[in-house]
Amino acid sequence: MTYTNIVIPQTGKRIAIQDGKLQVPENPIIPFIEGDGSGPDIWRAASRVINAAIEKAYHGSRQISWMEVYAGEKAHTRFDTWLPDDTITAFREFLVGIKGPLTTPIGGGFRSINVALRKELDLYSCQRPVRWFQGVPSPVKHPEYVDMVIFRENTEDLYSGIEFERGSEANERFKALLKENFPNEFSKVRFPDSVAFGVKPISEEGSKRLIRSAIRFALENHRRNVTLVHKGNIMKFTEGAFRNWGYEVARQEFADYVFTLPEYDKVKSEKGEDAANLVQEEALKSGRLLIKDMITDALFERTITRARDFDVIATTNLNGDYLSDALAAQVGGLGIAPGANINYESGVAVFEATHGTAPRSAGKDRANPSSVILSGEMMLRYLGWNEAATQIIKGIEGTMAAKTVTNEMFPLIEGGTLLKTTQFGDAIIQHMDN
Repeated sequence: MTYTNIVIPQTGKRIAIQDGKLQVPENPIIPFIEGDGSGPDIWRAASRVINAAIEKAYHGSRQISWMEVYAGEKAHTRFDTWLPDDTITAFREFLVGIKGPLTTPIGGGFRSINVALRKELDLYSCQRPVRWFQGVPSPVKHPEYVDMVIFRENTEDLYSGIEFERGSEANERFKALLKENFPNEFSKVRFPDSVAFGVKPISEEGSKRLIRSAIRFALENHRRNVTLVHKGNIMKFTEGAFRNWGYEVARQEFADYVFTLPEYDKVKSEKGEDAANLVQEEALKSGRLLIKDMITDALFERTITRARDFDVIATTNLNGDYLSDALAAQVGGLGIAPGANINYESGVAVFEATHGTAPRSAGKDRANPSSVILSGEMMLRYLGWNEAATQIIKGIEGTMAAKTVTNEMFPLIEGGTLLKTTQFGDAIIQHMDN
């Protein structure tokens, strides 16, 4: 592939996918976007930590050939576009990449560059692990109980961006269509003269592929349960269908490996609650994965009061947006929350910071690089380089336990030590040895 704005490293090889499995060379070429605002500061520290983890794990036999690609303010300044075609092509060709935080253009352009990347590459699974590190401040009594992985559908729901602005010609046409063809539904519009509309598409295909990836992840990583999270009590044909399609996937594709809540309910209705409890207990003891569901608002309460009940969560786009940030708040906030956007069929995956650009910290060497570093840890596991990923976890655990933190956490930790971004990266590398 020929690129206009990207220089391909002379060393390194392209990652491939064959029969659904990544073929990772010893020196893969990995595209990266350093990010806007504090992004360059964060990326300098994060890339050093990732490189050090690989070196400590493999002693020179493996290394990444980094390839810079562009999006956001840097791309706009250099090429007069927020998201160059070269960048999309590079992620598609080289399969696995990582990015820092990106600004959202104001007054034009993309609604969100992040959303545009996900849609262009069909990165349908937004994966957000949430866990606590000792020493990190938390607003809850037992943050150590939080150990979950959220699978958020990434391409549908309200993030599809299908909206009709109040007073616009398109809105009036949509309103007329609704009124003429669906009078019962139109009668439910409380203030029709001043209404704006948004459309919420939820498909069987989109829902099933997301839930399928969550169940596979849970089985491969020996997790205990998968919870389908929805608002199906109100939105029965979208959120409710998401729930139903999830149970269909479990029953049709994973029947030998899972035990579902509908199975429990069937035994309960036929033989009573004690019998159902016994069947479930035996299934789980045999190693089967529990598939259950919960209404969204109830789950928010339960993840605070009974966090240990939840392991892997599969949910729709907007629910996942709220939930992933709320859970991150329990374990230290978005500054320490990693994320990934993955298409498990094509193999394309973009790992990313989950926080904003923090422009006030730009160039001041004080931003927290943990989100990108831990996203790098996820990336290494995706490549199958688990030994290097473990080095990063070891380094983060030691650094946090020592209460050595960057600017945004420092006021919250009694007896903590304030580090610059670069010093924080150094500390993580040092704790890998410890």
